[in-house]
Amino acid sequence: MKQPIDLIAALNQGDVVIGKVVDFDAAHDLLYSLDLTTENKELTDDVLNDTDLFSNWVEDKLRLNNCRYGIGGYNEHRSIYARSAHFDATEEPRRLHLGVDIWGAVGTPVYNFHDAIVHSFKFNNNFGDYGATIILKYILGDIVMHALYGHLSLKSLDGLEEGMFISEGQQFATFGAKEENGYWPPHLHFQLIFNMQTLKGDYPGVCQYTKRDIYLKNCPDPALILTHTF
Repeated sequence: MKQPIDLIAALNQGDVVIGKVVDFDAAHDLLYSLDLTTENKELTDDVLNDTDLFSNWVEDKLRLNNCRYGIGGYNEHRSIYARSAHFDATEEPRRLHLGVDIWGAVGTPVYNFHDAIVHSFKFNNNFGDYGATIILKYILGDIVMHALYGHLSLKSLDGLEEGMFISEGQQFATFGAKEENGYWPPHLHFQLIFNMQTLKGDYPGVCQYTKRDIYLKNCPDPALILTHTF
């Protein structure tokens, strides 16, 4: 299996162009780091169990701190997944987050950071799931990699076909509302994946802690790409 160090080497090649994932002007826009672990005592069960209250909490954090987006989550052990039985289907619940979340407004444009083809897409319509999901396949140097974009609008899936080419810089999706994004506050789940293991339209974005090393090896830190956005 390819390693993050191989990906870093591929990204450092001069002919590999990496673009933005969302609009961001470093001269004017700010990011707010959201803590969704048990250390955050503001996230009570009442807030987490009501998507509107949860959304208002995120919006207030961004507004009060003059931030365009909230961000965070890779390799973060989160308490918030207790809100959905989707993450408790096995003896050991899934709580370790494998991607980076970018929190923002419904309809926020999502861009492709490098030339890719559509690997697969699906409406994962469970409470707490990804909702509308697109997975793109990339060749970066000699690395084959995938990126999962979750919690999108249903409209983002219109007209897609497996194998369709999506160019670097092309807007291909938007953040979804709660009814189409798995009933979460609006955000993008952005996750890198080396081996899709025959899965289509879906891949675990949260794993059991005992399987942390296995999943993190297959899902490198999205900051490797997002540094080109932020």
